[in-house]
Amino acid sequence: MGIGKELFYKEFVRHESNIVHAPYNPELEFYSAIKSGDVNRTREMCRQSLLDKTGLGILSDDYLQNIKYHFVITAALVARYCIEGGMELSVSFGLSDFYIQRADKCKTPQEVAALHPVMCLDYARRMRNLRKKKIVSRHVANCIDYIHDHLHTRITAADLARLVGLNPSYLSRLFKKETGTTIGEYIQSKKIETARNMLAYSDYSPAQISSILAFPSQSYFTEVFRKRTGMTPLKYRARYFRKTEIGKGATSFQ
Repeated sequence: MGIGKELFYKEFVRHESNIVHAPYNPELEFYSAIKSGDVNRTREMCRQSLLDKTGLGILSDDYLQNIKYHFVITAALVARYCIEGGMELSVSFGLSDFYIQRADKCKTPQEVAALHPVMCLDYARRMRNLRKKKIVSRHVANCIDYIHDHLHTRITAADLARLVGLNPSYLSRLFKKETGTTIGEYIQSKKIETARNMLAYSDYSPAQISSILAFPSQSYFTEVFRKRTGMTPLKYRARYFRKTEIGKGATSFQ
């Protein structure tokens, strides 16, 4: 490819700000980013103000009330997606109620729009923290954050050891003790998780995804993907392209 892997990866992250050219459903990807705890991607996708979104339906003749209605719908969908991703029902709906009440007190559309990214990032951070809730050391937590932010690169235990200032062997033992998996297995699982999202919500080919996520070859990517999902990337795309467990056609108002 003429563009570097990092640029491809960042383009995938920035897709929402390029709706005209985006070859995937930005609505599903928006909720997927929050559900997976991808804070960076969520932040990028919230750059466009709620007031500037295209395709918002008219739910009220009053502009302020209309924006509030769309905020409520977004809050409800985000809550459901996060429950699907492992957040406790009471926590997710409690958070949704909190932000809906705050939105209800807003006096201008601009105030509602400013609250929108605050809510979305709050959910995304909480979902990210869910994956680290059993981790007690800052070293492993820092490694996990680094892994999630650098899935487009080749990451080794030695790289992470240098990052946190520990001996590679000691870090490997500590990581396995606190996460229940090896560093290599964890990196591989997160790359495949991202590949699944890209196959479902983007038009990138398996070859492009393999390169974007820094797999040594497409054949190896296919082998690992089949081992972890039970099907090839192409079969996975055929089954799940632009679908979600919440339901096809879930209308988004992000």
